[in-house]
Amino acid sequence: MTDLQWAPSACTLPTVDRPLREREFTDLFRTALHDVTQPSAERADFVLAPHVEPAARELAARELAARETSCCSFFAFTFAEATGALVMTVTVPAAHTAVLGALVDTARRDAELTGSTR
Repeated sequence: MTDLQWAPSACTLPTVDRPLREREFTDLFRTALHDVTQPSAERADFVLAPHVEPAARELAARELAARETSCCSFFAFTFAEATGALVMTVTVPAAHTAVLGALVDTARRDAELTGSTR
């Protein structure tokens, strides 16, 4: 996987569409990501900042998650409110922990977060 291509070969999204999907995640991370933690290799919590209009933020995140699971069915996304922020939890089976790790690294880079909580 390159710096801009964290999508694994198991993804059924056509190759030509992958950079567009990755840009959608980049846009979400740059505009709304407040924090990300990875409490285990199979789980990461992406905290979407409360400064972004909540309904729009949640709609964008949920739509992106739904489209991502339609091509990479190994991803599981859940959402919960926490102190005004939306937490998008992403889980993967053990066989895909490297993909989740790459997504976390990409999120940190795109949101300009420092440090590692992995």
